[in-house]
Amino acid sequence: MNISFTKKQEEYISRQVASGEYQNNSEVIRDALRLHQIYRDKVVADLRAEIEKGIGSGPSCRSVQDIIESKGKTGKSA
Repeated sequence: MNISFTKKQEEYISRQVASGEYQNNSEVIRDALRLHQIYRDKVVADLRAEIEKGIGSGPSCRSVQDIIESKGKTGKSA
């Protein structure tokens, strides 16, 4: 597998190895991917929880127009 990095990314990877925290470039990338997976799993779980909360709250008595108008008046989420 070939992966291309920007110069800035290459410098960051090199600094991480030079710091002694990682033994080589591959360790930096594996750690980055592990952290990315944790982050993505949390984002998806949080979104699913919000969707479930919305479904569980039942139908709204407000119309779409009511919501749009309330956002325009207050500038905040309704």
